[in-house]
Amino acid sequence: MNRPVTIRPLAVGCAPLIDPRLYQIAVLGSLLVYGIGWLDFEVGLAQAGVTLATVLLTQYFATRIWQLPVYDPRSALISGLSLCLLLRTNTPALAVAAGVVAILRKFLVRRRGKHLFNPTNFGLVVMMLVTDRVWASPGQWGSGAVFAFLLACLGGLVVNRAARSDVTFAFLAAYALLLVGRSAWLGEPMTIPLHRMESGALLLFSFFMISDPKTTPDSRAGRILFGLCVALGAAYVQFVLFRTNALLWSLGACAPLAPVFDRFLPGARYRWAGSKPTADDSRKGESHETVHALGVRPARLGAVLPHRP
Repeated sequence: MNRPVTIRPLAVGCAPLIDPRLYQIAVLGSLLVYGIGWLDFEVGLAQAGVTLATVLLTQYFATRIWQLPVYDPRSALISGLSLCLLLRTNTPALAVAAGVVAILRKFLVRRRGKHLFNPTNFGLVVMMLVTDRVWASPGQWGSGAVFAFLLACLGGLVVNRAARSDVTFAFLAAYALLLVGRSAWLGEPMTIPLHRMESGALLLFSFFMISDPKTTPDSRAGRILFGLCVALGAAYVQFVLFRTNALLWSLGACAPLAPVFDRFLPGARYRWAGSKPTADDSRKGESHETVHALGVRPARLGAVLPHRP
């Protein structure tokens, strides 16, 4: 009896799938080195080393405790690099605590096998809630046009590799419109909203945090609505509550909306390139979104051919 067989990606002559996290690690690592060496970041090599060691060790021990089959340091390294770029504290123990909180969140706070909060955002928000000795960098790194353009281009490369450029650009468009609209209403010069958009922290948030494919809604419509909600929340926190770190607070507050959008606007569950389907990846089409994000047609990869005896 003939049985259907699904063609694997390499069987149709496609290039090997490259995990977008490798691009994120390369970009964030380069930014950290550049920031410490040339931009005088308020984080030293010692604190950066402690933070990175903390997230990698926490990921390792959590993998053992939860009895996962493979230790995968890639996502943990991304969280650690992001914390190095954004978290500021004069107490090394608090940097360690932030790393532990960020990584354990991935194991403890999940819904139907999907992450609910971005690890870096969660670690920063929790630590800023429990102590005033932790704060987030405003990202004012001498935001010249060349550096901002370079960062945006690198970030654009990452989000396109991860198929999450829609949420990034929806958020940026809505946030820019809100900033410009408020300045126009108040009669402020347009240099003010433009200056606010030149923040390195804003670019990092937009291209490396809100675009996290494991914590954003599954469908494109859901991701666009999610980006709009985060932009509105950030504007509310910044201009109504008059609090700093509006982007971080807004993303933390809007994160529980992702499963709501998934409920009413279902889509294909994202999986990292090369990962195997899990019990939670049960909806039709989920096994194809990663390859489609990297420019390979799902129809070809999912073609069913008769089995030859």
